[in-house]
Amino acid sequence: MHNLKFQAFHGLHEEEKIVGGTFEVNADIKMKESGSIKEITQTLDYSKVYEVIKEIMLHPEALLETLVQKLIDSISKLDSRIVEITLSVTKCNPPISGFSGSVGVTLQKKIDA
Repeated sequence: MHNLKFQAFHGLHEEEKIVGGTFEVNADIKMKESGSIKEITQTLDYSKVYEVIKEIMLHPEALLETLVQKLIDSISKLDSRIVEITLSVTKCNPPISGFSGSVGVTLQKKIDA
């Protein structure tokens, strides 16, 4: 899942907690081989992944690192066949004086079987 956009209130600064900002989430999820896939029950339902991400994005976190860890931990609980998750959160317009660009955090986690 890539380029998921959210208006949210993550950040250390008081301004971020009041006016919020735009965040982008990207998630790559690797699963165990399961043979021929013919039904949604044989794979990960990406609509459920989206719902988890959307719910967690509603709850402000001071640090993007904490947010990314919570997202990975919650997604990993959706399906026991998940073996690895790489997830990034980008703050599209951080409130840094004179700064033009974005900042973000990426974390890759292998899930123990």
